[in-house]
Amino acid sequence: MPKKPVRKKKPDEDAELIEAINSGQHTLFYDLVKRYEQKLYNFGFRFCQDVRDAEDLVQETFLNVFRYLKDFRYETKFKNWLFKIASSVCIKKRRKSKFAPEKELSLEDFLPDETQIPQRLPNWATAPLEQLLSEELSDRLRKAILSLPEKYRIVILLRDMEGFSTDETAQILNVTPANVKVRLHRARLALREKLKDYYEHEA
Repeated sequence: MPKKPVRKKKPDEDAELIEAINSGQHTLFYDLVKRYEQKLYNFGFRFCQDVRDAEDLVQETFLNVFRYLKDFRYETKFKNWLFKIASSVCIKKRRKSKFAPEKELSLEDFLPDETQIPQRLPNWATAPLEQLLSEELSDRLRKAILSLPEKYRIVILLRDMEGFSTDETAQILNVTPANVKVRLHRARLALREKLKDYYEHEA
């Protein structure tokens, strides 16, 4: 009976570069920075909505990466490890920012009472979030994401904006996949509640 082919793990496109840096070719670290600095900046700005905080996030993240790169374990993707560091820096940075609210609203401030939620949701409410990103909606959506509590905001950024899987997001945030699913579901509901008036007007 023929054996089933072993499914090979998708190689990390950054592994070769990291191995070269760790072997002593430290000038290649700048290539790693160029590869991810814009993605990290975008992530930081979406989370904090402050240019200086986003720039500091990039700098602090890469300083940590440079310091601990020799400890990187190749069983995980470098990008996942990078965003794990960035997420930790981002939350700390946001809490210290002068733009951070004195008291974060709870998710219940965005969602209607359960008795008011219709059993059958309209089509727009079940569409993937990326389909809501028209030019007209982008500013409203940006503000809505910023108003979410941190733990919901960072999940929706990692899942819907950065494209990480549920398992990868769980690994980055040190939570269970089930926890990620719950937070993502609640965050999406909160955002769609914020956008409800727009879509009802369009309909």
